[in-house]
Amino acid sequence: MGRGKIVIRRIDNSTSRQVTFSKRRNGLLKKAKELSILCDAEVGLVVFSSTGRLYEFSSTKVRQTYSREAASLRQQLHNLQESHKQLMGEELSGLGVRDLQGLENRLEISLRNIRMRKGSLIHQENIELSRSLNVMSQQKLELYNKLQACEQRGATDANESSSTPYSFRIIQNANIPPSLELSQSQQREGECSKTAAPELGLHLP
Repeated sequence: MGRGKIVIRRIDNSTSRQVTFSKRRNGLLKKAKELSILCDAEVGLVVFSSTGRLYEFSSTKVRQTYSREAASLRQQLHNLQESHKQLMGEELSGLGVRDLQGLENRLEISLRNIRMRKGSLIHQENIELSRSLNVMSQQKLELYNKLQACEQRGATDANESSSTPYSFRIIQNANIPPSLELSQSQQREGECSKTAAPELGLHLP
């Protein structure tokens, strides 16, 4: 009876997980070494445990490659550090006229690029600021128009509410004495007070 298929998933038990890691790590390193010897292949293997411990294997040619690449990276780092110091105006004593001229040209190019970038950013900020000012001006105009409309409606309502319910008119008649007209007006006022507002007529001679 064959072995059952193992489900590939994370082992929850820490002890079992560590035991499995040790067994499979040793088997992986063994297979890498066998592959390097049997097939004359360049094999490099790096394994980190869950605790951060390093396990590695590399064939002879891979070690030489690693050493060569590491030396190249160290030299590049040294050159970058020297260039940075020179750009900062440090350690210039070993440079000749031609080297100093080249350094000056590099600085001028860098300064030109910085100024161009600065000008571009300022231009973009000015465009955004102008757009914001236009929006604010439009909003201000809309608010002003609404305020004017509200004031006009308020004035109209005030005029309508302040109109008097009584009407007065002056009647000029040379043939009727003022006292008679007043008496007749008072009489009409008594008759119409129950139904309508009084209308006073004053006839001047």
